[in-house]
Amino acid sequence: MAIKVLKYLSPLCIFILAYFSFTNKGVYVWLPLIFVWIMIPLLETMIQPNENNMAAAEQEIAKTNKWYDYMLYVIVFFQYAALLYFLFSMKEPGLSVWDVTGRIFSMGLLCGTFGINVAHELGHRVNKKEQMLAKLLLATSLYMHFFIEHNKGHHKNVATPQDPSSARFNEPVYFFYVRTILFSYLSAWHIANEDCHKKNVPTFSFKNEMLQAHIYQLLLLGIIFYFFGGLILLYFIAAAFAGIALLETVNYIEHYGLKRKETAMGKYERALPQHSWNSSHPIGRLLLFELSRHSDHHYMASRKYQILQHHKNAPQLPTGYPGSMLLSLVPPLWFYVMNKKIKMMEAQNSIAA
Repeated sequence: MAIKVLKYLSPLCIFILAYFSFTNKGVYVWLPLIFVWIMIPLLETMIQPNENNMAAAEQEIAKTNKWYDYMLYVIVFFQYAALLYFLFSMKEPGLSVWDVTGRIFSMGLLCGTFGINVAHELGHRVNKKEQMLAKLLLATSLYMHFFIEHNKGHHKNVATPQDPSSARFNEPVYFFYVRTILFSYLSAWHIANEDCHKKNVPTFSFKNEMLQAHIYQLLLLGIIFYFFGGLILLYFIAAAFAGIALLETVNYIEHYGLKRKETAMGKYERALPQHSWNSSHPIGRLLLFELSRHSDHHYMASRKYQILQHHKNAPQLPTGYPGSMLLSLVPPLWFYVMNKKIKMMEAQNSIAA
């Protein structure tokens, strides 16, 4: 197993930090958040982006190396183990509001970083077992409909007005949260119902993917309520919501203000690398299993994470994903930085045209 594979074990350090969070009190409870939201953004201001791509021969070898897949499979075990440990940890007597809040946000970090992000990678696979693993991960954030809407909605409509997951120019992230969470959910229902119609099966049946998702998630909630009680169930829901907010912040920075050209009424040019914001900052790339090479992901959605490429013509975020996400939470600063980038891109495109 090459060192290039082993580097993707590094995100597991967040599980280790989460263990410290779930077994300690005081400042230790916040270690995962300090690492992701303070240490990594600071480091990425000092480390240059790595824009190198694998050679063609290396790509062919990496593409068929199953160890890259095993890295993802093991995350499913770690995620459910962490969730169980989190639930038991919240029963500990004498927890302060500070401790409870820190543990909830630490679990939420796991939900967003692993529960949704790794599910995103596995959800693009054609293998049904890998797709099932994706759904199991998404359940830990109560966001299983993401599997439906992302694959059959977002990738089709990205960077168009029809996509609820593409942030508009000058749209604050807090407005975006409301719009994307609501309309992505409704879009998933529409897609699932349409799939039932195409298969000539009743909309209200177990073959409806949205009904399947709700049944599993309700079952998970019921199990937690039965074994841990109502208060800890609320803690879990809060952690899941933190994971959802993390995902939607990522969605926000990935496509903010970018638009595909309309070629005919309701039809748009193909999604190209310039329709997604990219980041080749190395720490963020490892932490999120190359999600930050997002321009190539939308250009070639079937390409596995380990061989995603950097495109020189893709718009680049000012820093890595963690730092860009923090920047987006302050809309005036975000608009100041990003709107200038967009206007510069538009000016270059008009000159090229």
